[in-house]
Amino acid sequence: MQVGPFALKNNLIVAPMAGVTDRPFRQLCKTMGAGMAVSEMVASNSLLWGSEKTMRRANHDGEVDPISVQIAGADPKMLAEAAKYNVDQGAQIIDINMGCPAKKICNVMAGSALLQDEPLVARILDAVVGAAATRGAPVTLKIRTGWDKQHKNALRVARLAESAGIQALAIHGRTRACAYTGEAEYETIAAVKAAVKIPVIANGDITTPEKARDVLRYTKADAVMLGRAAQGRPWLFREISYFLATGKHLPPPEVAEIHRVLLAHMHDLYAFYGEYSGLRIARKHISWYTKGLTASAAFRHAMNQLQSTEEQISAIEDFFGELGQHGPRLSYLEALAA
Repeated sequence: MQVGPFALKNNLIVAPMAGVTDRPFRQLCKTMGAGMAVSEMVASNSLLWGSEKTMRRANHDGEVDPISVQIAGADPKMLAEAAKYNVDQGAQIIDINMGCPAKKICNVMAGSALLQDEPLVARILDAVVGAAATRGAPVTLKIRTGWDKQHKNALRVARLAESAGIQALAIHGRTRACAYTGEAEYETIAAVKAAVKIPVIANGDITTPEKARDVLRYTKADAVMLGRAAQGRPWLFREISYFLATGKHLPPPEVAEIHRVLLAHMHDLYAFYGEYSGLRIARKHISWYTKGLTASAAFRHAMNQLQSTEEQISAIEDFFGELGQHGPRLSYLEALAA
């Protein structure tokens, strides 16, 4: 998988997810086998660039290459300036958000709302590709199959992207109106792949090694992009990578490893956000890591009441200590069944 000058180590990519794909999560997924991770969206409004949130999202200290940053907005000139700003802050690849279905994004004609206005799409693509080129950075694009089932235009937008010089196109196999309901429509991704020469990345409902293999075979896509399935399961990338290479499954992670990964992730979050925000952001990750494990419902409820990072770490230690009593090499699947 090649994105501009960057050769990825494999064809597994972390989807951009607001409030999730911060630097600690991106780093973790790369360590666990992802070839690339796209950041949560950065606003194109320059008035926000000095905000704590935007400055944190533009912090790539120590991040493994390539560094891909997603920008969001609806104004070609502002998006062009945002592309240059983010490259100057360390981004190596710029990704344009035309896939987010959230109402607050679509209500300002950004994200997947842009798919309703193809001339505007073309102007944005030209502006951002041109601006990023002044910094030597390739540009990628994330879209959906269309605005709704009556207005699917992924094929036309893909051709606009290829013509503008977009280096890779990620497609979530749903319309904006579908949000995350129903099943992903891989036939549209397959049609786009057959029609363009740029790399195409398939996204949507890829939750297992077998599903990744099947989607790659069916769509002929160059890569797959995983989002929600990796929340609390960052080891999914190494499992898919191994399966695609060998046709065999890796053993599921042992609970002891999950414990270690979770603790390291928590400490990265505390260091990145500070105690107050780190504690609160950590709660959703802890919930994802422990969902389905023995006695986890009561644990997660109690976790949300804790008010210090020390209490949070202590509760994690106690929870995994209880699980460890079932055996020192208890696997994730065994813990689910316990």
